[in-house]
Amino acid sequence: MTADNVGTQPRVLVIIPTYDERENLPGALERLRANVPHADLLVVDDGSPDGTGDLAEEIAAREAVQSGRPVIHVMHRTGKLGLGTAYIAGFHWALEHGYDVVVEMDADGSHRAEDLPLLLAAVSGADLVIGSRWVPGGSVVNWPLARQALSRGASVYTRLALGLPVRDSTAGFRAYSADILKQLPLDEVASAGYCFQIDMAWRVQRAGGRTVEVPITFVERVHGQSKMSHSIVAEALFNVTGWGIQERARQLRALLRRG
Repeated sequence: MTADNVGTQPRVLVIIPTYDERENLPGALERLRANVPHADLLVVDDGSPDGTGDLAEEIAAREAVQSGRPVIHVMHRTGKLGLGTAYIAGFHWALEHGYDVVVEMDADGSHRAEDLPLLLAAVSGADLVIGSRWVPGGSVVNWPLARQALSRGASVYTRLALGLPVRDSTAGFRAYSADILKQLPLDEVASAGYCFQIDMAWRVQRAGGRTVEVPITFVERVHGQSKMSHSIVAEALFNVTGWGIQERARQLRALLRRG
């Protein structure tokens, strides 16, 4: 948290990447406005064919009239460029506009706006707060056992490969302090899919940042299709394995130098 905001409410920006989320977006924005009315929202739309970006503009215009100022912002991108690049663009926008806390959140309803105050309460003592399905008190609703096993397995593998002490490393519901984002080389982050979440958590750890996990209830989407694919899983496995080899090599070199 920045020193300028000691004793005052931090400025919060919730980044919501979208691609064909027209059915889900209105409800997601409504619940966010109800549960965190002090937060601003940034919809990063990747040229959704179903008109999600245009709908976001309409909702933003209505909210600006009702609130007397812009509270929902929309960033239009030219095509489906990936989750990771959407968040990086949003991070840069947040830092340029002076926000203190930056939140990642899906538009499909899987991340409940009712849980966001828990993340925001925890970020005052941390650099990264992860809304976790796999810590005590966390849960998933309507998720098949295969998806649960994949998510849990990915986190276990990440802990073993990277030494990353996070129980839900692929979780996409999280809050960063602007201070830690300013320290990270954001333009060097090349991960596009859910591997992006592992990449960012590991970068926070290597930068000396403090990460905490708070329990959330994750709810499987009702409308639309999941963006999970075999290529996304393969990217995560390939990258984490490569990073793990590099990390173990670094540790070995350090040990040999001390010897």
